[in-house]
Parts: sequence; C-alpha cells; structure tokens
Amino acid sequence: EVEFRQRCPQAKGLESIEPLVRSVEETPDPIPTTITGTIPSWINGSFLRNGPGKFEFGKDRYTHWFDGMAMMHRFHICEGNVTYSSRFLRSDSYISNSEKNRIVVSEFGTLAMPDPCKNIFARFFSRFQVPKATDNASVNFVKYKGDYYVSTETNYMRRVDPQSLETKEKVDWSQYIAVNSATAHPHYDREGATYNMGNSYGKSFFYNVIRVPPPGEKATEDSADLDGAKVICSIRAAEPRKPSYFHSFVMSENYIVFIEQPIKLDLLKFMLYRIQGKSFHKVMTWDPQYETIFHLVDRHTGKVGYEVKYRAAPMFTLHQINAFEEDGFLVMDMCCGDDGEVIGDFTLENLRRGPGEEMDKVNFYNSLCRNLPRRYVLPLTVDEQTPLDQNLVTLHKYTATAKKTKPREELHDDELLQYGGLEFPQINYNQYNGRPYRYFYSCGFGHVFADSLLKMDVHTKELKVWRYPGLYPSEPVFVASPKATEEDDGVVLSVIVTPREEKSTFLLVLDAKTFTELGRAEVPVTIPFGTHGVFNEMG
Repeated sequence: EVEFRQRCPQAKGLESIEPLVRSVEETPDPIPTTITGTIPSWINGSFLRNGPGKFEFGKDRYTHWFDGMAMMHRFHICEGNVTYSSRFLRSDSYISNSEKNRIVVSEFGTLAMPDPCKNIFARFFSRFQVPKATDNASVNFVKYKGDYYVSTETNYMRRVDPQSLETKEKVDWSQYIAVNSATAHPHYDREGATYNMGNSYGKSFFYNVIRVPPPGEKATEDSADLDGAKVICSIRAAEPRKPSYFHSFVMSENYIVFIEQPIKLDLLKFMLYRIQGKSFHKVMTWDPQYETIFHLVDRHTGKVGYEVKYRAAPMFTLHQINAFEEDGFLVMDMCCGDDGEVIGDFTLENLRRGPGEEMDKVNFYNSLCRNLPRRYVLPLTVDEQTPLDQNLVTLHKYTATAKKTKPREELHDDELLQYGGLEFPQINYNQYNGRPYRYFYSCGFGHVFADSLLKMDVHTKELKVWRYPGLYPSEPVFVASPKATEEDDGVVLSVIVTPREEKSTFLLVLDAKTFTELGRAEVPVTIPFGTHGVFNEMG
C-alpha cells in the first residue's frame, strides 16, 4: 500500500469541493432540461440517484458527509428529452429534526444531543439508552419484489414511489427476519429474487445471508411486501466482540461469498461511546493483525461451502465488480484498499477545506488509500489434503496465484494510478452479473470526490477515460441498447456536478463502446455530490 501511495502522483493545489457538500433545495415538480448533442431516443426510463442533501437543522450541523439527509433525484428520459425532479426523503429522522429545528436523531458521525428541555437526570439517563437506528436512507435505491426502496445500512428502509419520489412506509427488517441491519447493495438473480446480507447478535455475532423471493401475484393494495424473506445461511463471526464491517458481498451463479475483512466494529466501545457521548464512526477500526477470510455459501442450498477456509492478506473492500465460475475456479473482482483507516475521515470539515494550500496542508486527499481493482481466484476443488504451497490456479489466462493462502492479481496497469485509483464500479448487470465478462465502468479519484469516468477492459487492462477539469461525475450506470448483441452496446449515464459555478449540473450520456459523449441534459439546479443510483426501465 505504501508502495502504491508512492507510485500514485501526489496531488497539489486541489480545488475546493466545499460547494458540493452544501445543503440544497428540493425540486418536487419535474422541470425541463437543456439538451446539447443528442440523447438516444431508445432510452426510456428514469435515472434515480440518492445521496446526502441537507447538512444542518437550525444551529446544529452534521459532522460527517454520510450524515446528511437523504435526497432523491430523478432524471426522466423519454424520446430524447429529459426532465429533472428531486425530493428529500421524508424519513422519521428528517421529520423529527425539521419539527424541532435541531438534530434530534443520531447519525453515523453525529450524536444527537439530549433534549435541552429535559432536566439534568433525564438528560444523564438518556445517554444510557442505545440510540434508535436512523431511517435516513441515503445510500442507494434497491428493489424487493418489484417495489423500490431507498436504503442505508441500518434495519430500516423506506419504500418510495420511483415516479413521484414520494416517501412511503418505513420497513423494519427485524419485523420479517432475525437481522438487525442489511446492506444497501443487494444482488438480484435472473428469476427476480433479491439477496442481501445483514447482522444478528445474541449469544454470538452472525453474518446472515438473506433471500427475498421474486414478485408473486401482486396484491392490489399499495404496501410493502417482504413476505417470504428468509435467512438462508448464518456465518458466525470469527471474533464475536469484534465483528467485521461490510458494505457489500459477492454473488456468482452458484455462490454467495462473504468477505470477513479487518475493519472491525468494537461492540464494547460502542456501548462506552454512547455513555461518553461520542459518535458511531469512531467505533470502526482498521485492525490488520487479522487476515481477510472468504466464506463461500451455496446460493441455492444456503450451505456454507467447503471445510477449507480461504484466507488472504488484510485488505478492505466496499464495492464488488463481478464474480463468475470457470473450470473449477471462482473468479472475484472487487475494488480493494490495503489500508482501511479512512472511513471516518469523510468529515464535512475535511471536505470543506479551501483550495490550494489549505487543501494541501492537511493533505486529506494524499492520506487516503487508493482503491484499486483486484481479482481473487479461488479454487473450488481443494480439500484438507491439498499442499499449502502448490499453485492451484491452472487457468492459463489468469496470472493470479492461489496457494490456499494468497490468490490475487492486480486488475490494472500503472496507467490507472494517474487517475487516483477507482471506485463505484458498475457492469452490464442484467446480462453479465455472475458470468464471465469483459468491461466495467467506474469513477477515477484524482480528488477526494470522483473527477473522472473510466471504462476498464479486464482482458487487456486497457482504460478509456472521460475527464475534464472542474467536473465531478457520479457513479456511472450502464443501460443496454434494445438490440444489443455485445456486452458494451449501450450508454453510460452519470450526473456531473461542479464547484466552479452554481446551478450548472448536467446528466452526461456516453456511448459505452467508444466512451465518448453523445449528449448532455443541463439542469439549472445545484446537486451535492451523491452516492449510488439505478436506471428504472419502467420510467
């Protein structure tokens, strides 16, 4: 990792991105956009995006970027035209904070202060209550049984209307199955079932694989439906008092892989911090004395695969690219870092530093770990008898070496380092998830927020790049053209924001094959830097 940092160009004179983390107003009624170039007339649907959009209530300010109130954005694309609308999620957190005009619900990095109207004893005792989880679902749009929800990483999701962006009911996972949380990165199979992972803790700490069945005969009433959700597998934490944090998981045609990584949640600290009035993001620690463990689960039976434990050097991963099985091997591609110290650093104070020297002095960007794409190849045919040092990767086209201990290959050349590594990977998911594939799309991180779009060919490690000074793209989402015959027949959508002038955001449409601009839809609003998004074909 140190070597990577040395090889990555050190940034100097970075511009301030403070305008990208300012609170904005919502635009509940769709407004027209100005098109330049052409938006292909076959694109028919809505690009839905999520992310923080409000960073204070009254005099109270949030500490961490993740804490901002969820704001949903919708670019509706039809016959070459585009309209834009946005709404704040009307979560319980948002409503309570708005009513009191202060922060009353704790978030990831901000602890709500006790009510000043309570007497001193009541305030003291409120410290001993575990804070209720927030329903500020600002990470992603997800789908269960045909319905859209917005999601964060607590036990709460919110059902939403993907057309009007109206907030519907709050859904508590723990009312359906024995989990206390679920990720904002589920996987979908070709039959329409949704898979996710969550935690549960009682006598021990478990990581649970969840399956929600495909949509059945849709009931006429308009309500959340998670009936049939099941925990199909529970994996006991290696260290029950220090379970691992996870943001996503791996899924191939036949396997789900849970990656137990050395970002640890200290449960004792969690209790203590509550009493001391410290916020949650300090509970996560990077603990590289622990290895990374890959747990294989049969997706169809829920059985934990193999007596063999697959281990790798300490690393952390937030986002998976893809995984597939080939000739007795499981190939898993993901964005990895070898230093997990950074998650708590995305404080609004760090993100709001002035340009040039102030940015350089603290050098927040240069201290960040560069996340890079990596391929792990796991042999599916090993057993206890396999010698530890035999190279098990006999697939000639892979340079990864797997010796039951260290199966990996860096999925990039040095060229990627000049773009600052990459994150927010996306593929042609509908056709290629869980299958051998060739391309992925992602954001390059030459700044604290993404400042380029990248297309990677995993066969040749060749890059195609879209990058312009002062423009900060969102996670790229691939949309296949209706007559597609090749993997990259289609477009890539990204929302581009800039700190350089107000109200100059645009939706960018790139040809996925050539990675050149087809058109853009300019919208006279300011949008803060966001998290994840999806394309909803229904519109």
